Amino acid sequence: MKFLPKLFENNRQWAQRCKRDDSEYFERLSRAQQPEYLWIGCADSRVPANEIVGLGPGELFVHRNIANVVPPYDTNVHSVLQYAVEVLQVKHIIVCGHYGCGGILAALREWAGLPLENWLAHVRAVYREHKNDLDALPDEATRWRRLCELNVVAQVQAVRQTGVVQQSWRRDKPVLVHGWIYDLSEGLLRDLELN
Repeated sequence: MKFLPKLFENNRQWAQRCKRDDSEYFERLSRAQQPEYLWIGCADSRVPANEIVGLGPGELFVHRNIANVVPPYDTNVHSVLQYAVEVLQVKHIIVCGHYGCGGILAALREWAGLPLENWLAHVRAVYREHKNDLDALPDEATRWRRLCELNVVAQVQAVRQTGVVQQSWRRDKPVLVHGWIYDLSEGLLRDLELN
Protein backbone atom coordinates (compact mmCIF):
# COMPACT_ATOMS: atom_id res chain seq x y z
CA MET A 1 0.00 0.00 0.00
CA LYS A 2 3.07 2.19 -0.27
CA PHE A 3 2.02 3.23 -3.77
CA LEU A 4 -1.41 4.55 -4.81
CA PRO A 5 -2.90 4.48 -1.29
CA LYS A 6 -6.06 6.26 -2.46
CA LEU A 7 -6.93 3.33 -4.72
CA PHE A 8 -6.48 0.84 -1.87
CA GLU A 9 -8.65 2.99 0.38
CA ASN A 10 -11.31 3.20 -2.35
CA ASN A 11 -11.17 -0.59 -2.61
CA ARG A 12 -11.66 -1.07 1.14
CA GLN A 13 -14.62 1.30 1.15
CA TRP A 14 -16.17 -0.42 -1.87
CA ALA A 15 -15.77 -3.89 -0.30
CA GLN A 16 -17.32 -2.65 2.95
CA ARG A 17 -20.30 -1.14 1.08
CA CYS A 18 -20.84 -4.37 -0.84
CA LYS A 19 -20.76 -6.45 2.36
CA ARG A 20 -23.04 -3.99 4.15
CA ASP A 21 -25.59 -4.09 1.31
CA ASP A 22 -25.34 -7.86 0.83
CA SER A 23 -23.45 -9.97 3.37
CA GLU A 24 -23.09 -12.88 0.90
CA TYR A 25 -21.98 -10.76 -2.09
CA PHE A 26 -18.35 -11.90 -2.23
CA GLU A 27 -19.23 -15.51 -1.40
CA ARG A 28 -21.54 -15.63 -4.43
CA LEU A 29 -19.03 -13.75 -6.59
CA SER A 30 -16.24 -16.21 -5.74
CA ARG A 31 -18.22 -19.09 -7.25
CA ALA A 32 -17.92 -19.88 -10.97
CA GLN A 33 -19.03 -17.17 -13.35
CA GLN A 34 -21.88 -17.85 -15.76
CA PRO A 35 -22.31 -14.75 -17.90
CA GLU A 36 -24.59 -14.84 -20.91
CA TYR A 37 -22.69 -12.07 -22.65
CA LEU A 38 -19.20 -11.39 -23.98
CA TRP A 39 -18.43 -7.69 -24.46
CA ILE A 40 -15.66 -6.74 -26.88
CA GLY A 41 -15.15 -3.04 -26.41
CA CYS A 42 -12.69 -0.21 -26.44
CA ALA A 43 -10.19 0.25 -23.63
CA ASP A 44 -11.35 3.88 -23.25
CA SER A 45 -11.81 4.60 -19.54
CA ARG A 46 -15.05 6.48 -20.23
CA VAL A 47 -16.82 3.31 -21.41
CA PRO A 48 -17.39 1.14 -18.29
CA ALA A 49 -19.03 -1.90 -19.86
CA ASN A 50 -20.83 -3.34 -16.83
CA GLU A 51 -22.15 0.03 -15.72
CA ILE A 52 -23.61 1.20 -19.02
CA VAL A 53 -25.62 -2.01 -19.42
CA GLY A 54 -26.57 -2.22 -15.74
CA LEU A 55 -24.94 -5.60 -15.05
CA GLY A 56 -22.95 -6.57 -12.00
CA PRO A 57 -19.69 -8.47 -11.68
CA GLY A 58 -19.98 -11.98 -13.07
CA GLU A 59 -22.75 -11.09 -15.51
CA LEU A 60 -20.64 -9.75 -18.38
CA PHE A 61 -17.38 -11.27 -19.64
CA VAL A 62 -15.28 -8.38 -20.95
CA HIS A 63 -12.42 -7.94 -23.42
CA ARG A 64 -11.15 -4.45 -24.16
CA ASN A 65 -8.52 -3.05 -26.49
CA ILE A 66 -7.89 0.11 -28.47
CA ALA A 67 -10.78 0.67 -30.92
CA ASN A 68 -12.44 -2.71 -30.15
CA VAL A 69 -10.47 -4.48 -32.88
CA VAL A 70 -10.65 -8.24 -33.58
CA PRO A 71 -7.59 -8.90 -35.74
CA PRO A 72 -6.99 -12.40 -37.10
CA TYR A 73 -3.57 -12.83 -35.44
CA ASP A 74 -4.34 -11.53 -31.94
CA THR A 75 -4.23 -14.54 -29.64
CA ASN A 76 -5.58 -12.50 -26.76
CA VAL A 77 -8.96 -11.66 -28.29
CA HIS A 78 -9.25 -15.11 -29.90
CA SER A 79 -8.50 -16.82 -26.57
CA VAL A 80 -11.19 -14.71 -24.93
CA LEU A 81 -13.64 -15.66 -27.69
CA GLN A 82 -12.82 -19.34 -27.35
CA TYR A 83 -13.15 -19.31 -23.57
CA ALA A 84 -16.39 -17.34 -23.69
CA VAL A 85 -18.04 -19.56 -26.29
CA GLU A 86 -16.68 -23.01 -25.36
CA VAL A 87 -16.27 -22.81 -21.60
CA LEU A 88 -18.65 -20.10 -20.40
CA GLN A 89 -21.12 -20.85 -23.22
CA VAL A 90 -22.16 -17.24 -23.65
CA LYS A 91 -25.23 -16.72 -25.78
CA HIS A 92 -24.38 -13.24 -27.05
CA ILE A 93 -21.20 -11.54 -28.22
CA ILE A 94 -21.44 -7.76 -28.24
CA VAL A 95 -18.91 -5.73 -30.20
CA CYS A 96 -19.30 -2.20 -28.88
CA GLY A 97 -17.54 0.84 -30.26
CA HIS A 98 -18.08 4.41 -29.17
CA TYR A 99 -18.21 7.85 -30.67
CA GLY A 100 -15.19 9.94 -29.74
CA CYS A 101 -12.82 6.94 -29.92
CA GLY A 102 -9.22 8.15 -29.90
CA GLY A 103 -8.02 5.05 -31.74
CA ILE A 104 -10.44 5.72 -34.60
CA LEU A 105 -9.38 9.38 -34.77
CA ALA A 106 -5.71 8.36 -34.84
CA ALA A 107 -6.49 6.05 -37.77
CA LEU A 108 -8.06 8.98 -39.64
CA ARG A 109 -4.91 11.00 -39.20
CA GLU A 110 -1.24 10.55 -40.07
CA TRP A 111 1.26 7.99 -38.78
CA ALA A 112 0.75 7.22 -35.09
CA GLY A 113 4.12 5.58 -34.46
CA LEU A 114 4.95 2.03 -33.47
CA PRO A 115 3.57 -0.17 -31.98
CA LEU A 116 0.21 1.64 -32.14
CA GLU A 117 0.44 2.01 -35.90
CA ASN A 118 0.46 -1.78 -36.35
CA TRP A 119 -2.76 -2.01 -34.34
CA LEU A 120 -4.44 0.87 -36.15
CA ALA A 121 -3.71 -0.77 -39.52
CA HIS A 122 -6.94 -2.73 -39.00
CA VAL A 123 -8.97 0.45 -38.61
CA ARG A 124 -7.14 2.08 -41.52
CA ALA A 125 -8.19 -0.93 -43.65
CA VAL A 126 -11.83 -0.19 -42.76
CA TYR A 127 -11.25 3.44 -43.77
CA ARG A 128 -9.72 2.41 -47.12
CA GLU A 129 -12.66 0.11 -47.82
CA HIS A 130 -15.09 3.03 -47.37
CA LYS A 131 -12.76 5.85 -48.42
CA ASN A 132 -14.97 7.40 -51.10
CA ASP A 133 -18.04 7.55 -48.85
CA LEU A 134 -16.06 8.80 -45.85
CA ASP A 135 -14.17 11.43 -47.83
CA ALA A 136 -17.47 12.73 -49.20
CA LEU A 137 -18.65 13.63 -45.68
CA PRO A 138 -18.47 17.34 -44.83
CA ASP A 139 -15.87 17.36 -42.04
CA GLU A 140 -13.52 15.30 -39.89
CA ALA A 141 -15.99 15.09 -36.99
CA THR A 142 -18.63 13.49 -39.24
CA ARG A 143 -16.06 11.12 -40.79
CA TRP A 144 -14.87 10.20 -37.30
CA ARG A 145 -18.38 9.27 -36.12
CA ARG A 146 -19.08 7.25 -39.25
CA LEU A 147 -15.76 5.40 -39.08
CA CYS A 148 -16.57 4.46 -35.47
CA GLU A 149 -19.73 2.77 -36.78
CA LEU A 150 -18.03 1.16 -39.78
CA ASN A 151 -15.30 -0.23 -37.54
CA VAL A 152 -17.94 -1.96 -35.39
CA VAL A 153 -19.45 -3.48 -38.56
CA ALA A 154 -16.01 -4.77 -39.63
CA GLN A 155 -15.24 -6.23 -36.21
CA VAL A 156 -18.63 -7.97 -36.02
CA GLN A 157 -17.78 -9.58 -39.38
CA ALA A 158 -14.38 -10.59 -38.00
CA VAL A 159 -16.00 -12.24 -34.96
CA ARG A 160 -18.49 -14.09 -37.14
CA GLN A 161 -15.65 -15.48 -39.26
CA THR A 162 -13.70 -16.90 -36.32
CA GLY A 163 -13.40 -20.66 -36.08
CA VAL A 164 -14.93 -20.79 -32.63
CA VAL A 165 -18.10 -18.95 -33.70
CA GLN A 166 -18.38 -20.95 -36.93
CA GLN A 167 -18.02 -24.21 -34.98
CA SER A 168 -20.64 -23.07 -32.48
CA TRP A 169 -23.07 -22.47 -35.31
CA ARG A 170 -22.29 -25.86 -36.89
CA ARG A 171 -22.84 -27.64 -33.56
CA ASP A 172 -26.29 -26.05 -33.35
CA LYS A 173 -25.29 -23.98 -30.33
CA PRO A 174 -25.52 -20.64 -32.05
CA VAL A 175 -24.14 -17.56 -30.41
CA LEU A 176 -25.56 -14.24 -31.57
CA VAL A 177 -23.11 -11.48 -32.52
CA HIS A 178 -24.29 -7.90 -32.03
CA GLY A 179 -22.82 -4.57 -33.13
CA TRP A 180 -23.44 -1.61 -30.86
CA ILE A 181 -22.20 1.96 -30.60
CA TYR A 182 -22.08 4.00 -27.40
CA ASP A 183 -22.58 7.75 -27.40
CA LEU A 184 -20.44 9.34 -24.70
CA SER A 185 -22.35 12.62 -24.89
CA GLU A 186 -25.69 10.95 -24.08
CA GLY A 187 -24.70 7.82 -22.21
CA LEU A 188 -26.86 5.77 -24.56
CA LEU A 189 -26.20 2.65 -26.62
CA ARG A 190 -27.49 2.15 -30.15
CA ASP A 191 -27.86 -1.22 -31.82
CA LEU A 192 -26.46 -1.10 -35.35
CA GLU A 193 -28.81 -4.01 -36.12
CA LEU A 194 -26.17 -6.29 -37.60
CA ASN A 195 -27.44 -9.55 -36.10
